[in-house]
Amino acid sequence: MSLQSATPLQVPVDGRQSETALAVARGTARLLHAHGFCVVSELPLPSGRRADLVALDSGGAIWIVEIKSSIADFRTDQKWPDYRAHCDRLYFATCPDVPCEIFPPDAGLIVADAFGAEFQCEAPEHRLPAATRKAMMLLFARAAALRLQSLADPNGPYGDVS
Repeated sequence: MSLQSATPLQVPVDGRQSETALAVARGTARLLHAHGFCVVSELPLPSGRRADLVALDSGGAIWIVEIKSSIADFRTDQKWPDYRAHCDRLYFATCPDVPCEIFPPDAGLIVADAFGAEFQCEAPEHRLPAATRKAMMLLFARAAALRLQSLADPNGPYGDVS
């Protein structure tokens, strides 16, 4: 029995993001991967918020990246301070058309397109308490495993794996 599929598995698009936001997410995920991180998108947090990207490295560092595809997107969505309680570093990611000056100086900044990204400003570190880190790592692992399993078995009993 071969483990290779004739048709590659496709991650379903959930429809919440604009084309620009999807491009920024893709480029940012590539940058994070190049720095040793694995990424899960649209991860529900214990606070009830949903993080655009959550990144985990082999040492257990957890970063959250909030994607802002325009000035209006940044100005109308002010929930980002809530993410600090769930990560060691908080970043914004945006496209080259958005001026970097609008983002707060106490968060990191990534500028991205669909093909790659670069760090414009490093985020300050605020280490998570051990219990919070464990809870976030379990959320990350369970979400990644359920999403992978639902791709392998799309008609399985997995429910909402977002």
